[in-house]
Amino acid sequence: MDTQVIIVGAGPVGLTLAIDLGRRGVRCILLEQKAAPQFLPKMERCNARTMEIYRRMGLAEKIRAAGFPSDVPMDVFIVTSLVEPPLLRLEYPSVAQAREQIAATNDGTQPLEPYQLISQYTLEPLLKSVADAMPNIDVRYGCEFMSAEQDADGVRARVKRGSIIETISADYLVGCDGGSSLVRRQLGIRLQGDANLMQFRQALFKCDDLFDRIPIGKGRHYHVADDRATFLIVQDSTKHFTLHAVVDTDADMATQFEKTVAMPVRYEMLSVGQWRQNLLLADKYRDGRIFLAGDSVHLVIPTGGLGMNSGVGDAYDLSWKLAATLQGWGGPKLLDSYEIERRQIGGRNVEASRQASRGRRAWRAMYRPNIRDNTPEGAATRAELTRIADVEQRKSNEMIGAELGYRYVGSPVIADEGEGPPHEFMTYVPTSWPGVRLPHVWLDDGTALHDKIGDGYTLLRFGGSAANSAPLARAFAGYGVRFAALDIADARPREVYGCDLLLVRPDLHVVWRGNSLPGEAQKLAALATGH
Repeated sequence: MDTQVIIVGAGPVGLTLAIDLGRRGVRCILLEQKAAPQFLPKMERCNARTMEIYRRMGLAEKIRAAGFPSDVPMDVFIVTSLVEPPLLRLEYPSVAQAREQIAATNDGTQPLEPYQLISQYTLEPLLKSVADAMPNIDVRYGCEFMSAEQDADGVRARVKRGSIIETISADYLVGCDGGSSLVRRQLGIRLQGDANLMQFRQALFKCDDLFDRIPIGKGRHYHVADDRATFLIVQDSTKHFTLHAVVDTDADMATQFEKTVAMPVRYEMLSVGQWRQNLLLADKYRDGRIFLAGDSVHLVIPTGGLGMNSGVGDAYDLSWKLAATLQGWGGPKLLDSYEIERRQIGGRNVEASRQASRGRRAWRAMYRPNIRDNTPEGAATRAELTRIADVEQRKSNEMIGAELGYRYVGSPVIADEGEGPPHEFMTYVPTSWPGVRLPHVWLDDGTALHDKIGDGYTLLRFGGSAANSAPLARAFAGYGVRFAALDIADARPREVYGCDLLLVRPDLHVVWRGNSLPGEAQKLAALATGH
């Protein structure tokens, strides 16, 4: 084999997958058709769970240093323009404020890491620089994926660089090549759902002094109450802005920007493009030795910011399972569990995005041309739109349940305790139910329990439990996998998790819980490792 894993597509998802595989000792070739990362706005926020993942990968602080200033609030406005009193201001803490709140809370309800606003054109080169520096990752830009074939022994991909066509062989291939994924289409895997719900233009503007001059307050999103669905996003530099609107021509985007800003500024329109709203989910995430992740298997409306973040979750789930299989300790059910676990999350996040999009449409439907009129009718329009927006716009901005509360149900590598708690999009209730992300808890010494857990399987023992972990350690050792037992004397984790023992896997999802170890340790180790 030329390598162990071929990754097609060097967006944030493909790069995250490559880096995490690389740090686990797996050799990868990363193929990207573009000659270099492009200066185009796409995603603009890493949510709390994504930042926890990047913390595990050692990248969180590097990403924060490159992103939106930590002292700027993440407020969301509904306005008629940037110079008129806002109809609604939804206040959300800056990263610095969120960190203070996290530090002061120890009931499992907070993430370990707050969100981070960072533009894709900043994040992509940052991740590329990390991948470039890893000796077992071969990053190939300007290299076009053409086709792949597979058999029981491996995958062979035909790729084109310039005028040269070559074949690369690997154990596995992962398509992270976006919504129009060639990898997916060649496999004959269909996207199902609602396509082309609405078409927008998106333009990127450079305007050095606008952010400092906004008189109504600093934030990240400014939704304009008009008949064009106008929406201004502050990018991470605070010198660049993305405008979305339903207009007829590219030139109309400059006019729309001026109407929204409503004060004299010097600006440059750097790019204009069109995009369509889609709510789509792939029928399958895998065909044999070929896997799919990110937008190649789920397309959501950006309401709620679940697109790229769902893709990072895909990459993180798949990475350790591929590494386990290649290193010989992962059983056949481990790779099978990737589609079972992540496709259900893709489906739930499509529905969360749908709910948020409906909410946004609900308040926008209240727009009337008299919204600025100094008349009783104008006042009534403003009041009704604001009343509905105060409920419905929150569905786009308060997705903590979808971000932290997702749970893998029916996975062959997670203990089955039955139906489990309900899945909520906007609220998060910490639990230790098998399949959940382990809730974050501070230890008495000020460290995070997450940071004490390594990249193997970990048995957490709370409340002075005397459970003998030796049989379980022997069972995991029989598969050649790392295992550790970690005693936590602090009272708070036991109160939050509600049991004496938790078995946690490398991605910090709970495999099993109980107050005493099962009699047959071998069965638990076999379940957890996919045997």
